[in-house]
Amino acid sequence: MFGYIAINKAEMKFKDYDIYHSYYCGLCKVLKRNYGIRGQMTLSFDMTFLIILLTGLYEPETKTEAIRCAAHPFEKHISRTNELTDYAAAVNLILSYYKCKDDWDDEHKKKSYAAAKLLAPKMNVMKERYPEKISIVSSGLKKLSMLEKHDEQNADIMAGIFGEIMAELFVFRHDEWEAELRKIGFFLGKFIYLMDAYEDVEKDIKTGNYNPLKQIFPNNPDFADNCRELLTMMMAECSREFERLPILLYADILRNILYSGVWCRYTMVTEKRAQEKEKQLQSYRF
Repeated sequence: MFGYIAINKAEMKFKDYDIYHSYYCGLCKVLKRNYGIRGQMTLSFDMTFLIILLTGLYEPETKTEAIRCAAHPFEKHISRTNELTDYAAAVNLILSYYKCKDDWDDEHKKKSYAAAKLLAPKMNVMKERYPEKISIVSSGLKKLSMLEKHDEQNADIMAGIFGEIMAELFVFRHDEWEAELRKIGFFLGKFIYLMDAYEDVEKDIKTGNYNPLKQIFPNNPDFADNCRELLTMMMAECSREFERLPILLYADILRNILYSGVWCRYTMVTEKRAQEKEKQLQSYRF
């Protein structure tokens, strides 16, 4: 369930993109420093959003440096890191580990089993540092797995469980902004879960894997519009809570993601389906 909370690069200013990319590079650097290459391989755009959101809110001291890395060995680029990068790296590792574990338990993917096994030693540190968060993530994913096995078709219930997981992970500290951050994480989590189901529904029907949208997808001409309405409701609530926060630093970057970037995957999937449907109709005509 990674990769949905990204920027819309076409609508972003060059300076904002450079800042966004510098925090992404910083996350990559911290993942490798704290958790080795195994941890670095879990890098995702989703956690870059969390870093910039929390940095914009708390404005911590941030280290800016020009670095080289394996991905860019011949040219230095800017990296930005702070205490929130360390936190987001830990969250990234936690989610990646439990996703791999869940994929192995549900679908017996050997690749996921191997990845979970490689990340397991690092999780011992996580359990000591973030016991409450680990407990909520673990119990939430177990609940999701149980309901999947019972073929629960209420997508709102399923998305809500994942939303509760993300709500906990979006809270960096217990302060006056905790309620808003929880709600942002909750509705963003619901959006991610529903978007993931929307993208995978055809594949899951073919493979027989669980998907809460399987029953309403076949022969439903309004499927895309109905899903967009649900997704829009989630992002409207998420954005409302974001606008309540006193964030000025990087506000344009965050709005690019919340109002535009999150829809890039939906648009891509929807257009691809429409093109494939049109090809099928043309083949029937001839």
